[in-house]
Amino acid sequence: MRRGQKRVFFPLLAIALCLCIANVDAGTTLQPPVKLKWHHYRRYTTCKYAEEFVRHQVELFWKEDRSITAKLLRLLYSDCFVTGCDASILLDGPDSEKTAPQNRGLGGFVAIDKIKEVLEIRCPGVVSCADILNLATRDAVHLAGGPAYPVFTGRRDGVISKAAMVDLPSPSISGGEALTYFKSRGLDVLDLGTLLGAHSMGRTHCRYILDRLYNFNNTGKPDPSMNKAFADQMRKQCPQRTKKGQSDPLVFLNPESSSKYTFTESFYKRVLSYQSVLGVDQQLLFSNDTLQITEEFAGGFEYLRRSFALSMSRMGNINVLTGNAGQIRQNCRYINNGTPQ
Repeated sequence: MRRGQKRVFFPLLAIALCLCIANVDAGTTLQPPVKLKWHHYRRYTTCKYAEEFVRHQVELFWKEDRSITAKLLRLLYSDCFVTGCDASILLDGPDSEKTAPQNRGLGGFVAIDKIKEVLEIRCPGVVSCADILNLATRDAVHLAGGPAYPVFTGRRDGVISKAAMVDLPSPSISGGEALTYFKSRGLDVLDLGTLLGAHSMGRTHCRYILDRLYNFNNTGKPDPSMNKAFADQMRKQCPQRTKKGQSDPLVFLNPESSSKYTFTESFYKRVLSYQSVLGVDQQLLFSNDTLQITEEFAGGFEYLRRSFALSMSRMGNINVLTGNAGQIRQNCRYINNGTPQ
């Protein structure tokens, strides 16, 4: 693999991709500056078993509701890609990030609240909500069949959360637009191709795919890149909206995973067969780099596991607060001295 730039080296994150994606220019470790630490809580705080406490609670939630993995993945993405991985998405308020239209339907808050409650009993004022969200997502991904990747910790929590700051893109954007957005967060094309694999599980509302099914690019016709039989199947689940107040059903992003909520390479196989639900996922076929990534992941689950581990760690490193910045919230929904700013 060619390196696009020199990066700080961490043996735990230098995950060998076996030169399988030989022509894709991509990073192989965390982006600088790296402010987080491996086993921060065990080595540098009084809460030595913080990660074990988080893992236990996630296991309890997952046994009751396997959709927790998809919920936490989306919640972490919605946090990190806005102001950085500072848990600002968790803050309540009349104009907080969670009220933005792009964040409608977010879940996983109850799980984070419970984990925080347990940690505040065990070791008050030590573990940040930002770290809880990253650790809980990792553990949920592993339970769903994904990698148990290392999470560097030591994040602190932000104190500002504004809906106006949320610029998460539409799931109908082009591949080029998606890559530009990822690059603006310090990520690259391999991160894009890899992190879209989170759509191997979970659900979306029909409103996000109606354009593909009925009026692609204002043509009055379906997206020609969709497999015809699959498009017919999706139109049965997502009828055209012809009147006010019409329901907006939920559909599975990956019908093969469906209610099992398993992390597999089947998402990439569906992309190759033109059976993606979201338009941005189908866009993986339309550039040489993302096509190569898709083919590699569809052909070998181990390649996907390794790359997903690295890209999740890189996403978790976006604009983190450390040192004296931010705070350690006592309640993930509120800053320590009041409501969100």
